[in-house]
Amino acid sequence: MVPYPSWLNPGDNSWQLTAATLVGLMSLPGIAVLYGGLVQKKWGVNTMLMAFSAFAAVLVVWVLWAYNMGFGHAWIGSVIGKPGLATGPTQEEGQANIPLLAGLGPNFRFPQASLTYFQFVFAAITPLLFLGSLIGRMRFKAWLIFVPLWTTFAYTVNAFLIWGGGWWAQKGALDYSGGYVIHLAAGTTGFVAAIVIGPRLKKDRDHGQPNNLLLVAAGAGILWLGWNGFNGGDPYFAGADAAAAVINTNLATAVALLVWLILDMSLSKEKKPTFLGAVNGMIVGLVAITPGAGYVNGAGAIFIGAIASVVVWCSWNYFSKVGFMRKVDDALGVFHTHGVAGLMGGLLVGLFADPHMIIYLGIGKNPDVTTAGAFYGHPKQLLWQAGAALTVIVWDALVTVILLKVISIFVKLRMSDEELEIGDVAVHGEELYPSDTMTAVREYEPAGAPAPSPTVDVEG
Repeated sequence: MVPYPSWLNPGDNSWQLTAATLVGLMSLPGIAVLYGGLVQKKWGVNTMLMAFSAFAAVLVVWVLWAYNMGFGHAWIGSVIGKPGLATGPTQEEGQANIPLLAGLGPNFRFPQASLTYFQFVFAAITPLLFLGSLIGRMRFKAWLIFVPLWTTFAYTVNAFLIWGGGWWAQKGALDYSGGYVIHLAAGTTGFVAAIVIGPRLKKDRDHGQPNNLLLVAAGAGILWLGWNGFNGGDPYFAGADAAAAVINTNLATAVALLVWLILDMSLSKEKKPTFLGAVNGMIVGLVAITPGAGYVNGAGAIFIGAIASVVVWCSWNYFSKVGFMRKVDDALGVFHTHGVAGLMGGLLVGLFADPHMIIYLGIGKNPDVTTAGAFYGHPKQLLWQAGAALTVIVWDALVTVILLKVISIFVKLRMSDEELEIGDVAVHGEELYPSDTMTAVREYEPAGAPAPSPTVDVEG
């Protein structure tokens, strides 16, 4: 007997599962803790529950039909794959493959289940990211409906077009690990959904201070190190390009964080370094390097981190205060740190992609698999990057508006003003930091007794 078939390489399979787990940890507990600490204390439970429930909802639709829509056989032209189950023995234990990419790189050396799960954690983190735009007003039932539908009609199209061998993949558009498919999509969706659903209460917008910076630090740290799996897992092999992607990811992130701090100290109104500013810079670096982590060299990673940090800092501090932008309540700034950063990263890889960075080695007369940007003699790459970005923006915005309008026919999208005043206790009957009054009621409440009417301090 043998433990696995001849095509399976235990090193590659182990790394793929490890990378997937690191990305999963970025969502749970990473984003749940990060966002849970950033919001007002009255929305901590709601934020964490929306994160956990979205993660679960995406997994169910992913294995039932969505995975094959993003990575299966073509169904509607070169736009979307054919829906299908990913739950049978062959779909779990057979050799992994992406049909439209067959022959364009080495055969995968791990089972289909590893690929399905790896791509699931990418699909799952996307709605968790745009949750940051909608915190503090979206009704939980509407969220539970919106997330699986958005995954089905928006995310799978993004993935198939760019990663699954669809139209933009055939043109040569580059997105190493999701600057467009995930981050630009999240920024676009969150921004549009914030417009459709409307803003938080005015006092919450004006005084929405984080409830726990230690939680923010823990969540941010998980995101940073978890990104080693996010970008390091996308060559699908535990090879040299995976290692390059990891070091480039950390390098761009470090530079972006420091540049943001320098800008805060020199150009902001307060001229002080802030921890939240450092977190923003960190996220911008992580997002911006994602489209090109394994395509650019170390110098390119430094430039991408620095340029993206400057652009997003200006977007956050200046563009957000101009005209229409002031009316859009993007609660945690997802439009800037993910949408703008993802767009910048995608365009910059069109400049900095280095043909000397080898993704897969050629054998015999077969050439190495590499990419090249405008600075290395391939200016058309920038055109493909811009076109793919525009496609994601337009499609995701359109799908988001349509889905929310349809859902609103059956379920209200927005909580009532009374629920918005009270927060978690009104919506879930729980508090992030239970008050003495509520704890006493819970301890002495007779079995089967009706829940007491919430009476809480609404200032938090």
